[in-house]
Amino acid sequence: MAYANSYTQCMQRHEITPEFQKILETAFRLAEEVSASALLILADRPYDFASLKRDSTRFRLIVASDKKDVQDAIRLDDVDIVEIQQEPQSRHIQVSQILLEAMADELLQTGDVAVVVYSIYEKDGCDTVSVVRLAEQLARLTSRDLQRLETKVPLETLRIVVDLACEIGREGREGKPVGTLFVVGSHRKVMELSTEQVHDPFRGYPKAERAIRNPRVRESIKELAQIDGAFVISSDGLAISAGRHLRASADGLTLSKGLGSRHWAAADISKATGAIAIAVSESTGTVRVFQDGMIVLRIEPMRNAMKWTDGKGDGTGE
Repeated sequence: MAYANSYTQCMQRHEITPEFQKILETAFRLAEEVSASALLILADRPYDFASLKRDSTRFRLIVASDKKDVQDAIRLDDVDIVEIQQEPQSRHIQVSQILLEAMADELLQTGDVAVVVYSIYEKDGCDTVSVVRLAEQLARLTSRDLQRLETKVPLETLRIVVDLACEIGREGREGKPVGTLFVVGSHRKVMELSTEQVHDPFRGYPKAERAIRNPRVRESIKELAQIDGAFVISSDGLAISAGRHLRASADGLTLSKGLGSRHWAAADISKATGAIAIAVSESTGTVRVFQDGMIVLRIEPMRNAMKWTDGKGDGTGE
């Protein structure tokens, strides 16, 4: 396999080092051996991506980057791109989020196998190759990332609400897509920064009939998701209110283009109160988890429900 230093439409490309070339050759062979659907490269420099694409005839080439010059080179070379919006805490978390972005853009599917090339130590290339079987890893990624959240909300409560959100995003109601918003934790602050938009269906009911651990309560929430407004859930898993109009306004927030008022409300309330906000997109069913005004987890709707694991694996390698 030949990798050459080239110039495409007057854009200078960096030369692929011998070490990086060996990594790429290994990744290409591995992608063929495991029948991968895609080879995904996290690139920090603009290379001759068109040449790499010509060599990837048996699988899709996807390149991800947060640098504008690299993104421009990817587009000029007509290669599938994933734009990295914000730098996560670690490379492994970044890989996880890029895979989810690729699924959202329909570059990958839930059951696909992907080979991922990225750098942990090297600055001038990539030094790590991982095989990711998406069907096996998505639940582990979700569980692990929920465990990493620095919040007083118990993991059990978060899991139940995330499961509910995923069911709503995947199934909708009565054959129609449904978007909704959950705010979990800090419920007194959330109630102070929100107003009643419709008659509150939970008002006056005893705790046992508002506990989200109760399957009947969860079914009621799925039905009520069709009304406007947000659900407020306490840290101990009680449905405090529904149909709330959120009035929080926080400065310095940045969200991806295309996200609507529901996601801005989720970002605002999580920043203002310290609560965890979970938004379900009506158009795609995508579930986004917000903390401190930022998206910390994104979950794509899957045909089958997630099976929670203990999250001990790193979620990126085989």
